[in-house]
Amino acid sequence: MTSPAKITFAETDLDRVADAPGRVAVILDEEGRLDPGARRVNRQMRQALSRFAESKAFAEMKPGDLASLASPTGMEAEAVDVLKLPRRPDVDIARKAGAALAKARGTADLLVLAGGRARITEVAMGLALRGYEFADHKTGRDAPRKASVTVMCSKPDELAAEFAPMAAVAEGVFFTRDLVSEPANVLTTTEFADRLVALGDLGVEVEVLEEDRLEELGMGALLAVGQGSDSPSKVVVMKWMGGTEGEAPLALVGKGVVFDTGGISLKPAAGMEDMTMDMGGAGVVSGVMKALALRKAPANVVGLVGLVENMPSGNATRPGDIVKSMKGDTVEVINTDAEGRLLLCDVMWYAQETFRPAGMIDLATLTGAVIIALGHDNAGVFSNDDPLCNAFLKSAEAECEGAWRLPLGQSYDDQLKSQKADMKNVGGRPAGSITAAQFLKRFVQDETPWIHLDIAGVAQVAKDTDLAPKGATGWGVMALDRLVRDRFERG
Repeated sequence: MTSPAKITFAETDLDRVADAPGRVAVILDEEGRLDPGARRVNRQMRQALSRFAESKAFAEMKPGDLASLASPTGMEAEAVDVLKLPRRPDVDIARKAGAALAKARGTADLLVLAGGRARITEVAMGLALRGYEFADHKTGRDAPRKASVTVMCSKPDELAAEFAPMAAVAEGVFFTRDLVSEPANVLTTTEFADRLVALGDLGVEVEVLEEDRLEELGMGALLAVGQGSDSPSKVVVMKWMGGTEGEAPLALVGKGVVFDTGGISLKPAAGMEDMTMDMGGAGVVSGVMKALALRKAPANVVGLVGLVENMPSGNATRPGDIVKSMKGDTVEVINTDAEGRLLLCDVMWYAQETFRPAGMIDLATLTGAVIIALGHDNAGVFSNDDPLCNAFLKSAEAECEGAWRLPLGQSYDDQLKSQKADMKNVGGRPAGSITAAQFLKRFVQDETPWIHLDIAGVAQVAKDTDLAPKGATGWGVMALDRLVRDRFERG
């Protein structure tokens, strides 16, 4: 498993600058003013830093940009990294600056001369998040050296305490990225469940519901998705009850299709290898639960993930089959590649019947249609409750995770009508993301505030983002953690 770099906050000791190995980073404001740390570096470099600060190259840098001065005279470091950062940067700029440091340093030691600058913990968060690499299956490579990252600052104890819960969230993001990045022959339903059971070491109470129990509960829709695979279908329930005893929890529900061939409605071969990420919703729920446990969140939160594999076989569900959900409603399966909603509807119903949650949020890489609508910058957001939805959108904005609300309505629900069953599992091509959400809404009880997050466009991307290399992003862990902090924590 991959872990973020350990970042240490220390008292400023400028006598260590000349002999610091690896890379040294200084921060200049938009006017190029040098603070005490930068002035010491400038003196060691025989005024090279001040000359750069007065150059056209520095003037053309944008806030959050980085420039590297290689082989600095008079210093042991291999390079001096110059960050251009406003005196009071916003969170987005500060994290981008940290990410620029992570990209520049590679695996080298890094000393950041932060002094008394604002939002240094946000810079550290960006540095931690962007330092991700999934290399578990690359052979012929030495294990990367555990390079040190030290932030010299004026209030190290205060900043270390401020950063500790942020570091816990970064651990959760990395956990999600690792899960999404794993190939399906490694991350089987059983292996996925085992990794979640291991969260018990952090104090999470974990229960695995096996197929016989799912049959007893009547989860016919979920079981129909996985019946064509040799991998057993499971539901994993994770409980973090750090809040007020007896208080209703927030329920997070994740789609965990460890590989999606489309079933009998087989997907095209081109790009099918990306369907290892169809468990992205379950990955985010898992990452949030790890983050909450690591930071000992004073909140009651339950995470439930349905783990299945959607495969074609002689025992697979066919188009035209009718299955019965745990709620008791029947579903005519028109397309076996619209399987995520079948899984989610049963887990959502179980979550409500078992925990009577204060709110419920489901996450799924559910539809390609949401990518057509919103691209790879925003997740689709659907909700029956304006206060909960607005609180989530505020949290997502604060964490710089794109999210955009889309509508629900009766006309979309009408597209799900079936002549043979209570509903169809698809509503046709128009508004495919909305009809998928309408399907799920049928399994939301009247008293339950609910959000559906379609993360198909943001869970895994084909190019680098500001805070992650291309591949799994961990989108949603930070936004949901903030929602818990702002809305569901006691005290």
